[in-house]
Amino acid sequence: MHVRPFKYWKKNKLLTLAGLITFIVIPNLFFKPTTGTQDTNKNKVSSSAAQCQSCHQDIYNSYLKTAHYLDSRPASASGIRGSFHPDSNLYSFNLFMQVSMLKEGNRFAQSARFNQEEMQKQYFDIVIGSGRKGQSFLYWKGNQLFQLPISYFTATNSWTNSPGFPSYPYFERPVPLNCLECHSSAARKVTSGDAVNAYDKASVMLSINCERCHGPTKEHIDHHLLNPGEKEGKFIVNPASLANREIRMDVCAVCHSGIRQHKRPPFSFKPGMSLKDHSVGLPVSNKPDTLDVHGNQYGLLAASECYKSSAVMDCSSCHNVHREEVNDPALFSARCMTCHNTEKKNFCTLETDQINLAENCIDCHMPVLPSRKIQLSTAAIKKVQSDSIRTHFISIYREQTKKILERTNLK
Repeated sequence: MHVRPFKYWKKNKLLTLAGLITFIVIPNLFFKPTTGTQDTNKNKVSSSAAQCQSCHQDIYNSYLKTAHYLDSRPASASGIRGSFHPDSNLYSFNLFMQVSMLKEGNRFAQSARFNQEEMQKQYFDIVIGSGRKGQSFLYWKGNQLFQLPISYFTATNSWTNSPGFPSYPYFERPVPLNCLECHSSAARKVTSGDAVNAYDKASVMLSINCERCHGPTKEHIDHHLLNPGEKEGKFIVNPASLANREIRMDVCAVCHSGIRQHKRPPFSFKPGMSLKDHSVGLPVSNKPDTLDVHGNQYGLLAASECYKSSAVMDCSSCHNVHREEVNDPALFSARCMTCHNTEKKNFCTLETDQINLAENCIDCHMPVLPSRKIQLSTAAIKKVQSDSIRTHFISIYREQTKKILERTNLK
């Protein structure tokens, strides 16, 4: 990293030698005394869903509320979940280093300060995350895309150090194409020296659009506009109709099977293709406790006995991606009972009258567990804590079940 002189030091401050090392050397190394400029080249939200609207109005209306659709969007007052109010807009690394979240007209910024002097300020340009769990934020510097140092954590309704970031305001983390592959619908890299995060800004299409699951739509739309009476969808992929289960699972696994090593460029995979021709993931583990609950839902599900004992079970057995269905255990439990029921003599054997077993299979067999990868230090709670995510390894969790029954007894 290029080191710039620390020209903002106040000469009248007297510090000990240890203080000098901590509070002069570190800012010299990591603060860059630059201020972000307002970016007038706004990124677009994908128009693919809108193109499908005329024939699929109900699906379109419900999809607009989903976490996939809301996964990335231009920064705006309605899209950013964190507070910019003066009593809750500050994240402190220590007594000397803070980041303030600022509202400036219709723009929003993160301002890094050392000893009350502004060292660097960059504007929010892109919001990543629906806000169900949290949000991170990106900014443009020319045609290069970077992640801002402060994120938002929904569980504590507060600002937090961005996951994996150091314990100081760091504005230089580049956003490579494989990140955008799972948080947008399109992006095209351009050559800019050694930069891995330089893009044709007009090519960046935000949100997760219909084409990410159904493949290119132009030929399908053109055909049905010319043939409005034809009801069978032509020139489009319906993942649920793909005969091969692995190919069906690949549509989701491209983004829900952990970190993958690319054999072909990001965004080259299309629904109906074999994912293993495009990227390689970690093998499905026989020890699912070695897999983190964050990011590898495919690996966890594939290691489950439910999945291994079924020839047809896939992601769509439980999920309707066109609808927002989060926090509805009764709905998901009903889907469990299409296979697990008293008629088949494989229903839950837990003997209790404390809870209606038919309305909540999920909390006992797919509990919310702490992530080992996503560790956060929030402004609200001054200690490192894990994000908690529902596991996709379906099993018997005796300790979790015991806790649920204990909580029920207290009510």
